[in-house]
Amino acid sequence: MFKRRFFARQKDGLPIVGGAALVAIILLLLCGMVGIMLVKGMQHFWPNPLYQVSYVDEQDQPQQMYATLLSRDFITTRGQKRWLFNQAKLYQFSDQQHLLRQEQIITLLALPDLIDVQLRSGNRLFARLNGLTFAGKAVDINRLPNVLQDVSAEVAAISAIEQGRLAAIHQLLAEYDRRGVEVDAPARVKLEDEFAALMAELKSRRSQMTQFELQLLFDSGQSYALPLWEVEKYQQINQQTAVQRFATFLSNIWEFVSDTPKRANSAGGVFPALFGTVVMVLLMTLIVTPLGVMAAIYLNEYAPENSLTSLIRIGVNNLAGVPSIVYGVFGLGFFVYQVGGNIDKLFFSEHLPAPTFGAPGIFWASLTMAMLTLPVVIVATEEGLRRVPNSLRQGSYALGATQFETLWRTVIPMASPGIMTGVILAIARGAGEVAPLLLVGAVKFAPTLPLDGEFPYLHLDRQFMHLGVLIYDGAFHSNSIGHGSSMMFASCLLLLLVVMTLNIVAVMVRSRLRRQYQAMAGHW
Repeated sequence: MFKRRFFARQKDGLPIVGGAALVAIILLLLCGMVGIMLVKGMQHFWPNPLYQVSYVDEQDQPQQMYATLLSRDFITTRGQKRWLFNQAKLYQFSDQQHLLRQEQIITLLALPDLIDVQLRSGNRLFARLNGLTFAGKAVDINRLPNVLQDVSAEVAAISAIEQGRLAAIHQLLAEYDRRGVEVDAPARVKLEDEFAALMAELKSRRSQMTQFELQLLFDSGQSYALPLWEVEKYQQINQQTAVQRFATFLSNIWEFVSDTPKRANSAGGVFPALFGTVVMVLLMTLIVTPLGVMAAIYLNEYAPENSLTSLIRIGVNNLAGVPSIVYGVFGLGFFVYQVGGNIDKLFFSEHLPAPTFGAPGIFWASLTMAMLTLPVVIVATEEGLRRVPNSLRQGSYALGATQFETLWRTVIPMASPGIMTGVILAIARGAGEVAPLLLVGAVKFAPTLPLDGEFPYLHLDRQFMHLGVLIYDGAFHSNSIGHGSSMMFASCLLLLLVVMTLNIVAVMVRSRLRRQYQAMAGHW
């Protein structure tokens, strides 16, 4: 008897131990994934010291470079440990990595006058700072921060004029050409005079701004005069204290979140992609939630229990397993070409053959992702509806309520936690999909946001950027193992934070609804 009970307890404990081991393995894998992204991503923001590296190459020739040290124990494909340096040269499309054996390195000096310059184009360069000149005359180098601030303000003002009033004048002149307005028409003459005045102002601003030059000395010994208006910012990292480096670290994070991508998405920030991701997910949620809830209510409350209803449920469950690229092709063929093309024929015929809604855009992307996540919402909502006791429905009917009133006032509020569960799962899946978005609206770079201050404010026909597409493009088209790859890890970490933030908000709403459900159940 004792042996039988002992072995019975052992058999009962095996599933518990096995389940706990699997959960521990999953948690370890999850923590490892997040940890790798966190470590690699933070490397993108932390300012590394600059070194003057003297070394001998494979032909035993002495060489010199200005570079940052990324790793002292970088393991190559052959299993050899090397020192990994990252070198940035002027107008180089991507940073250049050097793998050196420790015995190749002669000296490693952190010179105080080494400077990391980031250009407005997204390129970087490492050099020694020789001075600042205006029209060929030397300027006190201590004035460099203030001068760069003034030049940056001038660049912003010039950009505002070009993208603001000049762009509007170009559009009006093009409209006059389309209408056949005469050259000597008063309105056209006034516009051309304003255009000439703006061009003269821009010429004057540029002539003053372009006379400031930054004098640099490259690692090859070559001197170079860099126009200061090309410089976005500079850092003398070797002169910074620990507190200043931490401030630079926070500044780099803010720049990453608020700036636009540069240099083929391998530098700069990710704000357009972050904005597009959030807007697309919110639009998708607004579309899929009512559709999924109404479909689940029909299947659970109104549809008779017959073979047709069972077939519909089987179809819904199978749709959840359809590859996402199939939804992308469906969205491109049906929503974009058919629905969007017909909308253009009805309402935008004067713009044809240039499509308005007959081209990929954020609305069609949101609608496609809503179709992709619809089965998840239907299944979760129907499960929540089944948990509502039938006694509550019968009590509501007994008090004289109609079926719709019972659903609206009793069943749906009590099933709301299940509905929010479906919304959470839909957000988690929709935010990370890439394949269908490449077909129905997401692009590598979009110059304008889908939401701005122009009427109708939310432009559903515009293409948009997405964090998943940005990560995909950077991961498969970047040969850099330094600065560019760390940016992709930072983008992955940001995408995880976006999904977690949206899910946390949804979970908080679900918890509040669940408390209300429990209070209602206790009252009944």
